[in-house]
Amino acid sequence: MCGIIGCAGRDGDTLDVLVEGLSKLEYRGYDSAGVALSGADLDVCKCAGKIADLRSAVENRDLAGSVGIGHTRWSTHGPPTDENAHPHLDCTGDVAVVHNGIIENYQSLRDELATAGHRFKSDTDTEVVPHLIEDALADGADPESAVREAVGRLDGSYAVAVVVAGVDTVFAARNDSPLVLGLGEDAYYLASDVPAFRDHTDRVVYIDDGEFARIDGDGWTVSDESGAVVEKPVDTVEWDPEETGKSGYDHFMLKEIHEQPRALRQCLQGRVDELGGQVDIGDLGTLNPVAVQFVACGTSYHAALYGAEMFREVGIPAQAFLASEYATSPPPIGDAFVVGVTQSGETADTLSALREAGRRGARTLAVTNVVGSTAARECDHVLYIRAGPEIGVAASKTFASQQAALNLLSLATTNVTDGREIIAALRDLPGDIQEILDDSRAREIAKRYRDADAYFFIGRGYNYPVALEGALKMKEITYEHAEGFAAGELKHGPLALVTENTPVFAVVTGDDERATKTVGNVKEVEARDAPVVAVTDGESDVERYADHVLEIPAQHPRTTAVTANVQLQLVAYHTAALLGRSIDKPRHLAKSVTVE
Repeated sequence: MCGIIGCAGRDGDTLDVLVEGLSKLEYRGYDSAGVALSGADLDVCKCAGKIADLRSAVENRDLAGSVGIGHTRWSTHGPPTDENAHPHLDCTGDVAVVHNGIIENYQSLRDELATAGHRFKSDTDTEVVPHLIEDALADGADPESAVREAVGRLDGSYAVAVVVAGVDTVFAARNDSPLVLGLGEDAYYLASDVPAFRDHTDRVVYIDDGEFARIDGDGWTVSDESGAVVEKPVDTVEWDPEETGKSGYDHFMLKEIHEQPRALRQCLQGRVDELGGQVDIGDLGTLNPVAVQFVACGTSYHAALYGAEMFREVGIPAQAFLASEYATSPPPIGDAFVVGVTQSGETADTLSALREAGRRGARTLAVTNVVGSTAARECDHVLYIRAGPEIGVAASKTFASQQAALNLLSLATTNVTDGREIIAALRDLPGDIQEILDDSRAREIAKRYRDADAYFFIGRGYNYPVALEGALKMKEITYEHAEGFAAGELKHGPLALVTENTPVFAVVTGDDERATKTVGNVKEVEARDAPVVAVTDGESDVERYADHVLEIPAQHPRTTAVTANVQLQLVAYHTAALLGRSIDKPRHLAKSVTVE
């Protein structure tokens, strides 16, 4: 959620690097921002609002320092105000701290510090940290030891970055919240995510839980809780910084919807042998699971539902669980293989669920987009979806890539009778999606129903997760009420909500029993005067009962679920655009949810 940036070695342009780095993290979701620069003294500027507000504020200040930290805050403890914005200071004004995560024991620490005479200015849990450091410094500790001592008293999740007046070093520590170093030619960076400094370097070091990092103009070190230096591998980020630009599109989300053909090609590249009818995903192909449990949140949960359907289809027991429920009330695992689906690899609920599964002896697999992410490092196995960086908060290309990657996992680890047909359909997916992008009538539909009271989405089988995802996209970026249902459930309550001003989007593909039954559900809607928008490949008779049709190419049932979703993405996008919503940064939401 929140974003951290730090740098050392930039000298005269430290402030510019911090503010620009924060702008690269806007996609994570935030409601205030601030920076602190350390030279002989500390200079701090922070405010509620957007990065643009911070830019205006710093223009009127003479901020200087050889090292600095910055932060975008997504409110947890206390509302978005100037006082609650990070960085937070101690009583002397010599220590500045930025923090992602939640400090669970902050109230007891705050009470203790207040009793000792410390004065607090915010409602945040973070503010206890600079005061703890202040006490340690007053007792004679050097700055690094003082930061270590303070961090050692924290319970909960955190990525913490600290600067101290007169010290040209940024100190940082991590527990259950992402933190990565960037190694430039003559400057060094730290951040909660790579885009913050990708313009300056492609060499990165991922910090693990319990580790402590420091950067200054001369270099970097990572050490463990005892202070012993840890030898860390240096990785190279393969994507180009240009990939995080809008490339002429009005919004990142629209750009990323249009990037889906390329993202799918990247996901499939080198993994599919159509001639031989085989899939190669390395040693994952030898797993042979007897049962599968998926854990995920949000859009990734819908991909997990889709994946579970594929495994059940070939006779392997499979279930998808909301990670937040799994982590607190895990079902019996037995011999099940546990798959965590997480775009960022940092989703707190999903990490908790995977860790719980690991504690109970299960083998774990991360299906993720981010190389070096926590999920990728902690799980026994990892399958990268290769979608490239996704900046829009509402997931688009990563959902399609998750669907494709889970297809590969199913094909490689189970006995699928129509494997060659599925592989051929996967190969055709990029072209099929491009056809939809070129010809979609989604904007017409959006214009027609922009003022609807609510939006309902229905589907069966592989199309049920698509219905859920279509509703999620609609509510995420339009702020309008939308719900997704298994089509057969309409008559068990939701039908009471259907009116002439509640369009129903019915995803109907193929001509099997599921399609026939969904057409029956469409008739139920039609009889109650609700407008119907059919998303269909034309294989059923649903067009006869629909007011509008969004066409998709006829393909295998697995892949039509991918293409159908693209039409619904476009409907949600165009509806939000017509309503003037903040599409890339919808209110209250964050790209990477790193708190439970």
